[in-house]
Amino acid sequence: MVYVPNLRFPFDGIWEKYRVSDLLEFFTTNSLSWEQLEYDTENLHNLHYGLIHRGAPTQINTEKFQLPNIGGRFIPKTYTLCQDGDVAFADASEDTNDVAKAIEFFNCNGKKIVCGLHTIHGRDKLNVTVKGFKGYAFSSVSFHNQMRRLAQGTKVYSVSQKNFSECFIGIPSKEEQTKIAHLLHLIDERISTQIQIVKELETLIKGLSKKLFSQKLRFKNDNGNDFPDWKMRKLKDIVNIKMGQSPDSSSYNIEGIGVPLIQGNADITDRKSNPRQYTNSPTKLCKIGDLLLTVRAPVGCIAKSLHNACIGRGICSIENNEYSLIEFIYQFLLHFESNWKSIEQGSTFTSVNSLEIGSISIKVPNIKEQVKIANFLSAIDGKIETEKQILEKYTEQKKYLLANMFI
Repeated sequence: MVYVPNLRFPFDGIWEKYRVSDLLEFFTTNSLSWEQLEYDTENLHNLHYGLIHRGAPTQINTEKFQLPNIGGRFIPKTYTLCQDGDVAFADASEDTNDVAKAIEFFNCNGKKIVCGLHTIHGRDKLNVTVKGFKGYAFSSVSFHNQMRRLAQGTKVYSVSQKNFSECFIGIPSKEEQTKIAHLLHLIDERISTQIQIVKELETLIKGLSKKLFSQKLRFKNDNGNDFPDWKMRKLKDIVNIKMGQSPDSSSYNIEGIGVPLIQGNADITDRKSNPRQYTNSPTKLCKIGDLLLTVRAPVGCIAKSLHNACIGRGICSIENNEYSLIEFIYQFLLHFESNWKSIEQGSTFTSVNSLEIGSISIKVPNIKEQVKIANFLSAIDGKIETEKQILEKYTEQKKYLLANMFI
């Protein structure tokens, strides 16, 4: 049988297929918990499986990615140090998509590193791979589809070393491996940079929002003069608040006929509204551009309505009146996010009602200054959204390559 991927560089020759247990030599790992680890000491570095699940790069470069150290009295008596080109798999996960998630040590930089809790440590014993290739090969869709079928468990899924005897991986020439690894590494570097861009912009807008709403930073009017003083008001005086109410279950229509229904926290994600159902018997309605706010735990998630829709339980809608600009209120409520705890009701099931939302005090500038603040913060919001879209495109590109460049 001829083994070639769907997408490849212009190389001739077939890919050799190896049983993973024939390719890798496995080593014993430790079972140290987070409580037994620390940072910024000279002790052994330790790769905990939680780091693999929490966004460790496919290729771990210790100059850029900080690994914890083992607490002095917990250092194991015997261990195997990781080398450049070694791979580590997370042997347990609550999600079958992440079981056997892999990383490769790309630059240990002379540091002493061992693999820890719920990891499987492997090394190419046949010398048929180049550094950087295995991490991506073991992150490929073809490999993960094999491991998912072998994973055991209900709430937590796991694999063991013996499962690698039932999995196979395709290996091309070392020259082709180098090309593949280099391309995917460049995309990973770009993804890392893009994540940092988004984080810095989010930090920037939080800082500027705090200064603007505390009036430590003020705009001037078009003539270069100060705007009038801000006036303290209750939110109920400058917006209209509607609490959602679910229609009778008999009026639901999941075939997409009727009025979109936005209901519960699941329908507000990433500041967007995503109606999941339709109803032929709408009750409370919102219009495009109104604000949607979750009133049940987690309280305070906010989005702009993208639809003329019915608002169900767990949601309230907010629209402006002549005293306010909706974009200004949106930015204020985003800034208010950390203060919802002060008005939440309940212990095991927190919520807020329209009276509590309406009682929120807010200092309000005149409409012209609201426009300047809203436009300023909205421009940064728009930049953040653009950068997130770029990040998503790079992430999707990597997923596509991992699905098509390997066998």
